[in-house]
Amino acid sequence: MDKSPDAFRTISEVADDLDLPQHVLRFWETRFTQIKPMKRGGGRRYYRPDDVELLKGIRTLLYDQGYTIKGVQKLLKQNGNKFVIAIGSGDMAAVEALSASIAEEKPAPPRVAAAEEDQLVGKARLPSTRRFFGLGGEAGKAGEDAHEPERKAGMSRDDRALLQEALYDLLECKRLLDQVR
Repeated sequence: MDKSPDAFRTISEVADDLDLPQHVLRFWETRFTQIKPMKRGGGRRYYRPDDVELLKGIRTLLYDQGYTIKGVQKLLKQNGNKFVIAIGSGDMAAVEALSASIAEEKPAPPRVAAAEEDQLVGKARLPSTRRFFGLGGEAGKAGEDAHEPERKAGMSRDDRALLQEALYDLLECKRLLDQVR
């Protein structure tokens, strides 16, 4: 017997529905403040129908559209939950309508430097530069002197970004390995 569409779902039901391991849903709760399942005694999570729809949208953006967690966070912050839910349900008419209403409310964003363009909302992240903490082949040797002050002062912003990217890649690898097991 199936549950009503308005019924709350357990984490295992949501994980099965989204084809994700449960730990990924728990991790997403730490990264997306908009995901707030109701917790009962013993810490059991119960997801509302809107929570499940939001999770579907987040999953679509991360796995199908190639967004980073940071990119999805920006989309949620700038466009709201309804926008991400519409993306997850594939309702492109709603996505376009929400985009148009948001564009009317907000002035056009200022032009950003080319180095930051891959972080713009609405664009998927560009592929990795294959650079590893300033140490990459001949290019790393040529720029070695230019990065020397950054190494003495601590880790540069670029190196922190590369570490964060490596962490996300490792988490994705773990998710894929968990699916195989």
